[in-house]
Amino acid sequence: MDPTGLDLPPLAAAFVFGLLGGAHCIGMCGGIMSALTFAVPPSMRSTARLGGLLLGYNLGRIASYMTAGALVAGLGTLLGSTHDALRLALQLLAAVMLILMALYLANWWRGLTRVEALGRQLWRHIEPAGRRLMPVVRVPQAIALGAVWGWLPCGLVYSMLAWSLAGGDPGRGAALMGAFGLGTLPALLVTGVAARQMTALIRHPATRTLAALTIIAFALWQLWSLGLQFLPGEAASPHAGHG
Repeated sequence: MDPTGLDLPPLAAAFVFGLLGGAHCIGMCGGIMSALTFAVPPSMRSTARLGGLLLGYNLGRIASYMTAGALVAGLGTLLGSTHDALRLALQLLAAVMLILMALYLANWWRGLTRVEALGRQLWRHIEPAGRRLMPVVRVPQAIALGAVWGWLPCGLVYSMLAWSLAGGDPGRGAALMGAFGLGTLPALLVTGVAARQMTALIRHPATRTLAALTIIAFALWQLWSLGLQFLPGEAASPHAGHG
């Protein structure tokens, strides 16, 4: 089996990382969503309208994640097709990124958040387009603003994109980022007491440790699968390393 193939384990790992990264999402994006909600004129703040706008923001955001995933995976495919050693390096990078993400989830290492500086220059050029869409009162506006918001510098997103680099093709890269985006939805859609309860569950050490160990196990399985390609029997087989 190709360890970067689009099957359940990679998508599940991406979803879990998004879900348990929700505490970071609440801290980084929760204030933005609240500000956007309060920018809606009081006479237009019906539950149905606000719900539609919130969904619109997040659909646009996830669409941006998937677009970035497809672009990055396409680049990885182009690079990997030029040299087998480079393709292997990208697959190793995918496994290493999984382990780093797991360390972040368990609060054993917080280095992923330091890479947010990488996207600040790009964000300076994109952010004004979002300002021109406010105040948001219609769902198409919300989707467009969410698509801009999806490029906000975020270490979690960048780490997922590094993993998508070895996704195999643009479709797989987009699917991985889509699964990650869906995982972030619960934390950004719930409010009030429910948000506090969800944050407490996400931040519970047992929850984070279990998720981290599961993802590390999957990463080690990826590394083991890659190692099989160097065994004499596997190297001689024309199907070595393929599902």
